[in-house]
Amino acid sequence: MLHNIRVRVNGEWVEACVPSHRRLLDFLREDLDLIGAKEGCGGGECGACTVLVNGEPINSCLVLAVEADGAEVLTVEGLGDAKDLDPVQEAFVQNSALQCGYCIPGMVMSAKALLIRNPNPTRDEVVEAISGNLCRCTGYARIVDAIMQAAQAADAAGPAPAGRAAGHAPAAEVSRAGGE
Repeated sequence: MLHNIRVRVNGEWVEACVPSHRRLLDFLREDLDLIGAKEGCGGGECGACTVLVNGEPINSCLVLAVEADGAEVLTVEGLGDAKDLDPVQEAFVQNSALQCGYCIPGMVMSAKALLIRNPNPTRDEVVEAISGNLCRCTGYARIVDAIMQAAQAADAAGPAPAGRAAGHAPAAEVSRAGGE
């Protein structure tokens, strides 16, 4: 069965016709070509597919696209780009908090969610916030350092400029339809 959905993805409304069984992860990757969220385990254990739905980090492999109807979805592509990185992304680069990069979009999104709800987390709160994200390459010390640096940078910079307050940059509006 097909369902019409309307989802605000990275600040832009997207309308699509999706099958009942299409996961949010597949909708983002296959229908919208937003490939930052990755399929790691397919069972909500690794966090590689983490995106924010209405400001909360979720495993997009466990959520159906139809469940996101009417919701605000933020992916790593909506945070910034190579010329204008989000402070979390910039801190990951500055701290060399990545190697293969597979888990990094999910880590960044979990970190972003934490900093939205708690701009001045303790180190223990950072560790807790990324506890659902697995990394097999870097270990976690540099990742935690990066998130702590991002918190300090955001605190020093003050409020986010208009248009970036929700943590996303404008994107082109996309309207897709199709089914399987």
